[in-house]
Amino acid sequence: MLIANVAKAQETANVRKTVDLLFDGMRTGDSTLLRKVFNPGCSLTSFSRNEKDSVVIHRSDAESFIKAAGKPHKEIWDEKIYDVKILVDDMTATAWAPYKFYLGDTFSHCGVNVFSMIKTKSGWKIYEIKDTRRKTACL
Repeated sequence: MLIANVAKAQETANVRKTVDLLFDGMRTGDSTLLRKVFNPGCSLTSFSRNEKDSVVIHRSDAESFIKAAGKPHKEIWDEKIYDVKILVDDMTATAWAPYKFYLGDTFSHCGVNVFSMIKTKSGWKIYEIKDTRRKTACL
């Protein structure tokens, strides 16, 4: 049982490392690093509300995200995650991470990221990200 717990703790740490590499790539504008964390065909979906309190859904793919985030920016794209919860089972994992996003030192928005992960021969990869976005009521 102890060996299983150690192995699960290591897998959890490896999932977290992949998530952290995503944000390192965003902060540094490094498209090569960003490409390392995504599984081919990865989708990204963001949920927000408009002025009429209607849900707005924005979908994109990893390549579009890499093109936007994977280049140096005048102001650093700094997404700070906290209170991360990770669940792992065999070759799949989920990471739930509240966040606050800053452009340089200026707060932009907050919400929760939900990462769906898959373990490949080359390690843990993100195959889907869903997030909420808002300006107030941050967790």
